Amino acid sequence: MRLRFILDNFTVDESEQKRKCGRVSKVSRKGSFPLHLEDEPVTSRKLRCISRLCVQNINTMANLLNQEYTRYGENLDYIWSNTVRFIRKYTEMFQLGFHDIKWKNKRATPGTAYIPTEVEHIANVATHGIWIIPAIFAGIHLISRAKTSTQILVAWVYGVALIFLFLISTIFHGVFYWKGHRQLKDYLHRIDRAMIYIFIAGSYFPWLNLGHPAHPTIITSLQWLVWLIAAMGITYQQMFHERYKCLETFFYIIMGIVPSVIIIMFGHDFEGMTELKLGGILYIVGIGFFKADGLIPCAHAIWHLFVVFAASVHYFAVLKHLFPNKLGY
Repeated sequence: MRLRFILDNFTVDESEQKRKCGRVSKVSRKGSFPLHLEDEPVTSRKLRCISRLCVQNINTMANLLNQEYTRYGENLDYIWSNTVRFIRKYTEMFQLGFHDIKWKNKRATPGTAYIPTEVEHIANVATHGIWIIPAIFAGIHLISRAKTSTQILVAWVYGVALIFLFLISTIFHGVFYWKGHRQLKDYLHRIDRAMIYIFIAGSYFPWLNLGHPAHPTIITSLQWLVWLIAAMGITYQQMFHERYKCLETFFYIIMGIVPSVIIIMFGHDFEGMTELKLGGILYIVGIGFFKADGLIPCAHAIWHLFVVFAASVHYFAVLKHLFPNKLGY
């Protein structure tokens, strides 16, 4: 565009034209080149004249572009340097704040409960609280897939146990975090521990009632045995709350493992046995964090996550193998 502008406004006087490009018989009006060169052919000298003007304008345009590019590069350098400076500043601030956070307290003495830090309180509430709504939808979906009276009963028992496991845990840890209502906190703590026994029994309930047992007598006995162990565990826990915590944990393990061992010993294999074993392994690994309060930061919250993962594996196994839809899952 700039070159065209120059060419359109190109005007020289006759003497200048003669000096640079040869003798001209007629000079055109402003806005055009000379139309006639006195019957003289176009020489290399005249072409060099036009080429020189073109090169000058191209150089001018190149200089302008180079200036713009340099200015643009300087702006990018400025933006990049400020961005790096901002990231470094707030990273240092975060690191200072991160180191100032108290991640765990000292381990509890025998016969007393561990007191979590503020971060641990929040983690304990969040890691189960966010799963209450999904658990409700999971229970409703299970009921919607039920077709027989036994399936409806199983869906209600298992669904309610799943929902209340997360609900009671969240309420207890929320009240514990607010550091008030000591009596209510102790009452909810007892219910929270009792829900563990109920949930273990509730997790066996679908398989013992809908697993198409090859040994009906053994399976029927286990249907009563798991609830009997749950009742005994709840009774013990209410009588000796926070006094013999290792023994209480041992009861959880016995209740979770013994029925499975009996089923395997008698050669009965559920369709979802692989998922049941995987969920059981997740629960057992999680117990290590359940007993690590004061040793590992947010250990109880990590235990909550293992419960969530294991419960999810068992739920989808129940859904797939015991409540199949028309597509088979």
